Amino acid sequence: MSKDKILIVEDEKEIAELIKDYLTREGYEVIISLDGEQGLRDYRRHVPKLVILDIMLPKLEGTEICRIIRNESNIPILMLSAKKDDVDKILSLGLGADDYVTKPFSLRELVARVKAQLRRYTLLSSVPDRKNRLKYGDLEIDCKGYTVYLSGKKIDLSAKEFEILNFLASSPQQVFTREQIFEQIWGFNEFGDINTVTVHIRKIREKIEREPANPRFIKTVWGVGYKFEGGTDGTRN
Repeated sequence: MSKDKILIVEDEKEIAELIKDYLTREGYEVIISLDGEQGLRDYRRHVPKLVILDIMLPKLEGTEICRIIRNESNIPILMLSAKKDDVDKILSLGLGADDYVTKPFSLRELVARVKAQLRRYTLLSSVPDRKNRLKYGDLEIDCKGYTVYLSGKKIDLSAKEFEILNFLASSPQQVFTREQIFEQIWGFNEFGDINTVTVHIRKIREKIEREPANPRFIKTVWGVGYKFEGGTDGTRN
């Protein structure tokens, strides 16, 4: 049985080697890249199941690598940052990262996050009865292809934006709290910041709603959370 590959893109060699040692002991195959350009090459060469990506890298910034990978793949991306301010950057830009860790961090916690993201990714990738398409009026969601169309025009969503929209649209009229959405999409509640749900909802509305301040699809239920309201013409096939 082949081992899952994990790519670490980190310019501090000592940190990269420490992470590699811990992950190797857990049974993963680990590749290390010490700069951004090499990291992007190694990502395309080795096709890892998960990427651990530092934000500040020589030659090519981690934020740019994250954007590139997310445009090509839905694999989990876990970002490392040396400053608390970088966390705000990750959240506000909606880069498509699945998780973030600020330095210094616990290696045990990092390994736990890696395992959780891989479990979640494997589960989402293997669901056999997932409906192929959801259609609500002029909004169409291709669940398998991770694509969304509005009035026939393709809408560019990040992986996390798509997953939130797909999750809500799969259960129209059902109200979900931010905590429930975070746990479903990011996989574990204790490590994250649920405010990222609000940020992602806002970005989704800006992309699919004609009037984001008066949305047709994703409604805010004040004091509770959000629900998808697609009307009575929703179809699944």
